[in-house]
Amino acid sequence: MRSVKIFGSAVLAFFALVGLVGVRAAGGVTAATTPSVAPAAVAAALADPARPAEQTAHDADRHPAEVLAFAGVAPGDRVADFGSGGAYFTRLFSRIVGAGGRVYAFLPQEQLEHCAPAETGGTRAIEGDAHYANVTVLPGPVNGFSAPEPLDLVWNSLNFHDLYDSFMAPADVPEVLAATYRALKPGGVLVIVDHVAQPGSKIRDTETLHRIDPEVIIAAVRAAGFVLEAQSDLLRNAHDSHELIVFDPAIRGRTDQVLLKFRKPRAVAAAH
Repeated sequence: MRSVKIFGSAVLAFFALVGLVGVRAAGGVTAATTPSVAPAAVAAALADPARPAEQTAHDADRHPAEVLAFAGVAPGDRVADFGSGGAYFTRLFSRIVGAGGRVYAFLPQEQLEHCAPAETGGTRAIEGDAHYANVTVLPGPVNGFSAPEPLDLVWNSLNFHDLYDSFMAPADVPEVLAATYRALKPGGVLVIVDHVAQPGSKIRDTETLHRIDPEVIIAAVRAAGFVLEAQSDLLRNAHDSHELIVFDPAIRGRTDQVLLKFRKPRAVAAAH
């Protein structure tokens, strides 16, 4: 196993170069990104010895350093991990925001009732753990998402498509997004990662393949008042045919994924 020092050095080297990595801005223009996240905080979070081995084993596929830079999470932030599940990112957020920040791990009640306990076991495992004292677990109805204080970031990784599935019924996607909008500070960020479906398929494959057409996400989030700030190709995989269920061993952990960053406008209209 690499030492913390070596691992941290590698992450810091990444941040020295990340400003040169292109992302597609809302108009399709390539723009360089400059992460607001502190490189040392990310390095420490990734090297945290409390992270389970079964989670660190997925770092090569999930590219956490890069996606956290894209999100811009920083020490002192207030973050909600919507559908925190195994708490892969919840743990990282906890270490990055530090004692001056707060992380809210939201577990939809519908998921708790209809899915195997293992799907949310990671979040439950850190509930009450002093190492993650800045994490609050928030179970509740999916349509009732809220946070006790204004948020800098709402994170939704690999579960936006679930909002359209029968086990999450009666999820009201416009209401979920309206609640997300209300929970964020003006200028706050919503980041969505999800498995990509075939172009034009809309929500056809959410239940069967656990995939969604990115255009559905973009249209729904924009309709809630958000601005699409950027999308990244960090998690794209051109070799994914979009025809297999995401759990198929042939593609699991290597699906084509969309990474989108939306922002709540700083000048908020009275209607919102």
